[in-house]
Amino acid sequence: MSTETNADTELSADVNTGLLPPVAPEVLAEAVENLTARLRKKLDAAIEGCAAGAARADDGSVTVRFGEDALVTLRPGPAGTVTAAEQAVCTCLLAPRCLHRAAVLGAAPLADAGQLPPEPDPEAGSVPGAAPAAVPGGAEAASGSAPVAPPSTPEPAPVALTAAQLGAAAALWQAAAEALAAGVTAGGAVVQAELLRAAHTARLAGLPRAEAATLRVVRGLRAARERSGAHRLGDLTGAFRELLHTAGLLASGTPGPALTGTVRRAYQPGGSLRVYGLCREPVLSATGYGGVVTHLLAPDGARYSVSDVRPGGLARARGAGSASVALGGAALDHAGLARGGLRIAGATVSADGRLGAGRGVQATPLRGVRWTEEPAAGLFARPAAEAVAARLADRDTDPDGAAPALLGCEVTVVGAAGEDLLVREVRADAPLLRLSAAHPHPELPHTANLRRIAAHPGLVLRVLGRPDLDRAATLRPLAVGPVPGAEYTLRLPEEWLGRADLGYDLLQGSHFPPGTAETPAPAPAPASAAEAPDLLADSPLWRVRRLLETGVAGGRRAVAEAARTAEPLTSYGPLRRAGFTAAAELATALAAEADRRPRDSFGRLTDPSPDAYAWAWLAASTHLAAAERSLVAASWT
Repeated sequence: MSTETNADTELSADVNTGLLPPVAPEVLAEAVENLTARLRKKLDAAIEGCAAGAARADDGSVTVRFGEDALVTLRPGPAGTVTAAEQAVCTCLLAPRCLHRAAVLGAAPLADAGQLPPEPDPEAGSVPGAAPAAVPGGAEAASGSAPVAPPSTPEPAPVALTAAQLGAAAALWQAAAEALAAGVTAGGAVVQAELLRAAHTARLAGLPRAEAATLRVVRGLRAARERSGAHRLGDLTGAFRELLHTAGLLASGTPGPALTGTVRRAYQPGGSLRVYGLCREPVLSATGYGGVVTHLLAPDGARYSVSDVRPGGLARARGAGSASVALGGAALDHAGLARGGLRIAGATVSADGRLGAGRGVQATPLRGVRWTEEPAAGLFARPAAEAVAARLADRDTDPDGAAPALLGCEVTVVGAAGEDLLVREVRADAPLLRLSAAHPHPELPHTANLRRIAAHPGLVLRVLGRPDLDRAATLRPLAVGPVPGAEYTLRLPEEWLGRADLGYDLLQGSHFPPGTAETPAPAPAPASAAEAPDLLADSPLWRVRRLLETGVAGGRRAVAEAARTAEPLTSYGPLRRAGFTAAAELATALAAEADRRPRDSFGRLTDPSPDAYAWAWLAASTHLAAAERSLVAASWT
């Protein structure tokens, strides 16, 4: 399930905020650029309260009133998005260079690539009003794809960047460095607009990955400044790292081919395919979209998916699990496809494995396969540690790629750990694993199902899920099933074909072994907790993480102040004693650079550029990410 928060928690206390349509980044950036310096200083305050007067008209437009003389009207296009300057008008005398218009555009949600004019699926084009699936397991990725492995294609040869791409990358690096130096506290609408303008330039230059990384940073800054429940400082820190990494390498002129990225929903002919359902996954996006992704597997092990994600939020995520599959006229719903199969002729496939619904696509239902049959059985034949190591290697080569592919393992239930479930893989010397809900929303059954399983210690079951590569030994399960030949395992209905989708199916008492009384899952005993050490939490790397997050939250000044108030040996001595010497040196260098502000005899900065500070921050952040990946890999062994 997507870890993106649902729209209900992202909105501010003012419910009218949800009336504002998504706005294209370049429209907002232009509106802010047109303001005078005096009006720019007032923009953040104007944004905070402008949505209180939002109202929807009968013609679909949205109006926001400012006093008696100013009325801003947004007229979104057919896809529900404001994509042109003329779609946002104000009645005041200063329009269109007025504060009212810029404030309303700044309060509206940002449109992502799926809400802008898309690159069509060949023969069919995009479904009107549809949006690509939100990325399960992470923030919105450059492709916005479902977590599947790409089809087998030759590795593209490196291509030299054009002058326009180099210029766009340099501008993006400068905007990102300025935003990092400002931090959340000073990263208001003006700083965000500079990022959005650079993102638009990157899109025009053919750098979609850089554009997507920038939009993630801007959304993170917004959520942080709004004190939204969707905000996590660690996520914003990671977004800044990815943006600076991408922009820096692109600006160098010698990036790898993956750094330019690919346009989302670029479909290519896939020929004839046979695919079999694995499970369904509910999807909720931070921009109010909801739906389902059904994960599929081909006989050769290639991963595919069919997604159905549209406006509607939680209600649509819950209902889409039984909605019809819009693919080649197949008479199946997503529940049937997750336990069935398809023979597809004339398939169209995106680079991330999503199947398109072109006019020439024909699909015929097939009998589904159990997890005990090939090709699904192969998912459970490999130790989880090996699969996670491969996922981490993929992230090293393409940190902005699709979310980790699903892995399967057989486990024994140990007990509850808060809302999580502790299990141990059924193999010699296996460590404890933590199963965390793929989405904790109370209206989805993920957490309830894990709680019910936790009430049966000793139960053995098969788990299909996505490893959380940012946490030690953590798996986010999407489906569970019985272990073949085991006595103390699940007893699922025959029509479920040996698995339960944790985001849609609700486990009942009859699904567990007979003769065992279910008891409420208690808090884990101290002994259980002691057996599950968290290598990330126990390492002194948190000191580096705190310094980096301090910089993101408070900007360069906050890092400098933190360095002045702490003794270097006290702060980073534990890192050196634990063997993290490089981390200590990089953190020390970052603190020193943050405090380096040389001035001339008149008190003016002689080197106002944030470049050196941004490079120091990126070096420490990149090293920390690599060290944490090593600890995550070790936690699975």
